[in-house]
Amino acid sequence: MSRAAIIVGEVTHERERPAKHAFTYPLFCVRLPLQELSAINQVLPVNRSGLASFQERDHGMRDGSSLLAWIRRVLTEHDLIVAVTPIDVELVTFPRILGYVFNPVSFWICRDTEKHVLAVLVEVRNTFGQGHSYLLTPTGKLGLVSGETLFATKQLHVSPFNQVVGSYAFRFNFAPEQWLARIDYDDGKGHLLHTHISGRAQPLSKSNLRAALIRFPLQSVAVVARIHWQALRLAIKRVPFYGKLTSRMTGISRS
Repeated sequence: MSRAAIIVGEVTHERERPAKHAFTYPLFCVRLPLQELSAINQVLPVNRSGLASFQERDHGMRDGSSLLAWIRRVLTEHDLIVAVTPIDVELVTFPRILGYVFNPVSFWICRDTEKHVLAVLVEVRNTFGQGHSYLLTPTGKLGLVSGETLFATKQLHVSPFNQVVGSYAFRFNFAPEQWLARIDYDDGKGHLLHTHISGRAQPLSKSNLRAALIRFPLQSVAVVARIHWQALRLAIKRVPFYGKLTSRMTGISRS
């Protein structure tokens, strides 16, 4: 049975200081096994237009080339696999809607043939057109497990209300029926931000996709609009504004 899914849930964001600030929005995303893109294309258009679609050029090298080949190269370069090692990769991300998408964060779950999670690549984009990926790897020999905390040094300028300092703590729930990605940000002065994206998975079918689009017809536009609306709210609360800062790097860093 295919593990391709629509995940319907919510995103929550909470700021601790210098002013309390929190919001929760409903959303849906898709979980796409990269080995199954040909079959997925029958339901969700892949590399072609549609009311909702998935484009390989939105991820990885961003040139439309094979994402499975790209992530295999990344894992090989970081000595997590050898070139011929079979892998299983799921990408959790937003689809394009009416040809447009902005993905603040996407998650690549990479498993070996025994279904152990050998790495998670967290692909982050900001509204300034920059991107960085955090390659999270296990501390144990049997792979990453649900609830395990993984740390990464912040490299990318994401919000004009935060500096490029400190670190992230990531936690995931890898259960097939329930998705959770939790990201906590410590700016070096203690816990500052908490974000989580969670939801229940349902099969990626034409009827379920149609229902999600009816419920969230403007999601792609709403993501960007909500980012700017929340920025205005922070400005009203007089949270320090740093503007566009220089990122340390815009490639891949390994935890």
